Amino acid sequence: MAPKDKSPPPNEPFKQALAACMRAISRVPELEVAFGADRAVLTGHTARLPEPTRKLSREEARVLRGQADSMALRLAVHDAAVHRAFMPEGHDARVAWDAIEQARCEAVGSRRMAGVKANIAAMLEARYAKAHADAATDLSEAPLADALALLVRERLTGMAPPPSATKIVELWRPQIEHKAMAALDRLETAAEDQRAFAHVVRDLLSALDMAEDLADEPEESEEQEGANENEGDGEEQAGEPEEQDGSDRSEASASETAGEDQEEGDAEAADGYSDEAAEADGTETDAASEARRPDHPLSNRPLDDYKVFTNRFDEEIRAEELCEGPELDRLRAYLDKQLAPLQGAVARLANRLQRKLMAQQNRSWMFDLEEGVLDTARLVRVVIDPMAPLSFKRERDTDFRDTIVTLLIDNSGSMRGRPITVAATCVDILARTLERCGVKVEILGFTTKAWKGGQSRESWLQSGKPATPGRLNDLRHIVYKAADAPWRRSRRNLGLMMREGLLKENIDGEALAWAHERLLGRPESRRILMMISDGAPVDDSTLSVNPGNYLERHLRRVIEEIETRSPVELIAIGIGHDVTRYYRRAVTIVDAEELAGAMTDQLASLFDENARDEPTGRRAGARRR
Repeated sequence: MAPKDKSPPPNEPFKQALAACMRAISRVPELEVAFGADRAVLTGHTARLPEPTRKLSREEARVLRGQADSMALRLAVHDAAVHRAFMPEGHDARVAWDAIEQARCEAVGSRRMAGVKANIAAMLEARYAKAHADAATDLSEAPLADALALLVRERLTGMAPPPSATKIVELWRPQIEHKAMAALDRLETAAEDQRAFAHVVRDLLSALDMAEDLADEPEESEEQEGANENEGDGEEQAGEPEEQDGSDRSEASASETAGEDQEEGDAEAADGYSDEAAEADGTETDAASEARRPDHPLSNRPLDDYKVFTNRFDEEIRAEELCEGPELDRLRAYLDKQLAPLQGAVARLANRLQRKLMAQQNRSWMFDLEEGVLDTARLVRVVIDPMAPLSFKRERDTDFRDTIVTLLIDNSGSMRGRPITVAATCVDILARTLERCGVKVEILGFTTKAWKGGQSRESWLQSGKPATPGRLNDLRHIVYKAADAPWRRSRRNLGLMMREGLLKENIDGEALAWAHERLLGRPESRRILMMISDGAPVDDSTLSVNPGNYLERHLRRVIEEIETRSPVELIAIGIGHDVTRYYRRAVTIVDAEELAGAMTDQLASLFDENARDEPTGRRAGARRR
């Protein structure tokens, strides 16, 4: 038998050269470069690039090199602390802010290296061609963030926009140059200094009528100013790289023009224009001037002026009641097919969590007691002195056995595609893991029954359109798995998330209160609530007749009530959306595929804290031979 050919794949030298170039440009020798089937993503000091084909074409190589250069330059010339310090508060301004900063990073490298300039041009052309950006015909189809990033690139490098993105730029160019020509002219001189560049970008956004989205500029101390003088070129200071989708900074918004079937669309793309408008006004009104609403379900304490026009059309429904059995089976089979590439990685993370929990369970003995089960390790002591005390042991029930975890999943339209598939995969595997460890799990979802208000809005119109009606849509709260239902009986219900037309709008505050109220009725001594969302609460019908921050303000109040007055432990995970400004215990992930790791890490940290805090007694958990 001839020996098997063990020669490396033909694309292996290209991958090695690409990784070496990334480390050289980024000046991060420990940068980890991996290749997979998904899109390019940069997270900390780990870069993931698409796997090159075995017969690599010249154009594919240029696009891959462009993606690698984009991420390497992000590490080299981007300071995350400065970026966060000047970042606007509103969603529209924040999306533009991120896109312009990525354009600056790429422009710095393009101005210094001709090869990088060509690679990034090829990457941008491929990105906008894939998103069909040349089909844009009006401003609603041309994302402003992309237009700004491309105009900034044009000013900094002198390069025209990619042919596939020309229409996006030309639709916005007259308006942007008319309002912000002075700020655009100042960008080139500030490109190498991120802090000076941030000041100019803030002026640019202000000129484009985004001033209400800008937070106050940070005050600079003398120490900061001295540090800035020593900073030199942007490449000298890599800073702490924040989690960032290095190659797709404008793909998110551009993919909206390509429709909902674009697999690479991330959370910002899925948010849509209504999400951005709802989050733009994120300010809180003074609590002293707010009316009080009695009888809020969280407590007897008055909460705020949030009200509901009518709840006659709201529904709390089990997943199997929304879909016929054969249809659920078909959707579950589709979900299984989608999660096949992810299942191995998620399962490994879930097993790690299970090992942590079982390790705590194995250390649940108390030794050196005066009564209990005879400790065989102390038999010598008993033989020498049969009346010797402290020769017994007793198994202690671990606290995590008396625990329930509720996973509350955002079922809004912005989760459509990859985010909802990954979310369903993660909760499916974690539910099995926790169930094996004796932890009860409840899986809930929330959305609305209709777009634009449904029957609630029709009732409001028939009532003569009274002013400030409050929440004006029909809620749909879905129970995918009840706490007492075994996973094997609820498994197929998770396929419902794949159903076309299920995901609509999201009213997070009431969903959080609903899930919290269900937990309060449980007998378990420890109750954990995990919210998984990718955006601020959005309901066009409600926000069209109420203040712009109406739903967001209510969400903040519900979170405050739970975190300060409830025995329920609240965790939040934001997919492509900064939830740390709402929740005390929260983590934000850039890519939906990081969800599994974030969920297991958060749950593991909770149980670790529980293990450290529980009373140990005498020599609890210590085994002596």
